[in-house]
Amino acid sequence: MGVSSFPSLFLSLLLFLHSSTLVKSTGLDHGVLMQQEADRVDCLPGQPPVSFRQFAGYVTVNQSHGRALFYWFFEATHDVEKKPLLLWLNGGPGCSSIGYGEAEELGPFLMQKGVPELKFNKHSWNKEANLLFLESPVGVGFSYTNTSSDLQQLGDKITAIDAYTFLVNWFERFPQYKSHDFYIAGESYGGHYVPQLAEKIFDENKNVAEEDRVNFKGFMIGNALLDDDTDQTGMIDYAWDHAVISDQVYHDVKMSCNFSEVPVIGSPPTKACNDALNEYFAVYNIIDMYSLYSPICVQNTSSSMRKSFWIEGAAPKLFSKYRGWHQKPAGYDPCVSHYSEVYFNRRDVQEALHANVTKLVYNWTHCSNAITKWNDSPMTMLPVIRKLINGGLRVWVYSGDTDGRIPVTSTRYTLNKLGLKTIQKWKPWYNHQQVGGWTIIFEGLTFVTIRGAGHEVPEFAPRQARQLIRHFLANQQLPSSAF
Repeated sequence: MGVSSFPSLFLSLLLFLHSSTLVKSTGLDHGVLMQQEADRVDCLPGQPPVSFRQFAGYVTVNQSHGRALFYWFFEATHDVEKKPLLLWLNGGPGCSSIGYGEAEELGPFLMQKGVPELKFNKHSWNKEANLLFLESPVGVGFSYTNTSSDLQQLGDKITAIDAYTFLVNWFERFPQYKSHDFYIAGESYGGHYVPQLAEKIFDENKNVAEEDRVNFKGFMIGNALLDDDTDQTGMIDYAWDHAVISDQVYHDVKMSCNFSEVPVIGSPPTKACNDALNEYFAVYNIIDMYSLYSPICVQNTSSSMRKSFWIEGAAPKLFSKYRGWHQKPAGYDPCVSHYSEVYFNRRDVQEALHANVTKLVYNWTHCSNAITKWNDSPMTMLPVIRKLINGGLRVWVYSGDTDGRIPVTSTRYTLNKLGLKTIQKWKPWYNHQQVGGWTIIFEGLTFVTIRGAGHEVPEFAPRQARQLIRHFLANQQLPSSAF
């Protein structure tokens, strides 16, 4: 045996002793531990030091097609064994939960402006839960398929099926979280993703053995696309009420467009409706639809919120025909998406995250350029919401009240359609000494507004958003007085 072989033998011995110690201390199977360690993220380029662990990688959801979804998971900052597990889903459809949710909203690491570094988010939701981000469906972010035709078959149904398969397989890789209370949260088109995944889990839990059930307790959705009729009606009413559109444009839309009508596939709106909606969407070329009172990005127009990503067939059926509906959101710093797109396309970052292992032919983007068609998108989620409320799940809906994309007006119209009994009347809630927003509790559903927040509530109101998730997870009412 040569002298040069001793270092490798010594390293192998150390790894063996380390894994043996972990097996004894955690009680987990050696193979499971090795899988987890393979996904362990030691440290990202430019990352501040933290005490909690993080993991990232791929979970296969369809072996024969080579479909795999990318995840990024953060243990809670404390009480890991006691904290619930929370899955976060952004919408689009076709937008990344890592690009928006993790890096710009509620994750531990946020983008720094002008430097290739991350900053720690002092209001990160992993202070309240073990936090899991998923890029879904395939074609979004780093998630991929080896069967190119899969990208033409996407829609709400396959997204829910694959997300459920992901969860089942993820729990096999991280079985220590199987007993934790499990929740889902999301925003925007997450108003479709979250309830449909919730329904899938709810139904499957009735059909599988008890040890295979997901310990699912409830979900929360924000500024959520829920009902075509009320979503579109509310957008127009909100724009007029906030002096975004003129009386004439408001009148023309109201007189010529019927949002409650089920559109015939492929049929365009009437000329009068088309002209009126073009006038309406034109306003959002010069201000941010997602946050009325925030500036737009002028530093780099190619990454501004006015850039569109086009997916044919997404809900709502009438508005989805207009390019203005497909604008990418921007944040409080309207150019932040430019920084994160540069960061996540760095080779050293991808290697640290165990991402892009198949060498994708396209760059990582916030909203997928690889997905151009969406095959199924129900006009309303209300039947699913009713079913899950009746099933005893905890359901909270929240709304940042400066969002013009899925405004608070739309959500209030939508919830009124449910016809739920009011348990606690409309009242303010407080964050420290200030009104955080308003809340009303219905039988089986809590609705919360967040004052001054845009479409991505955790980005615009991080302290209030953390208070919101803390009370949701604890099933506690928000404080009704200053403290």
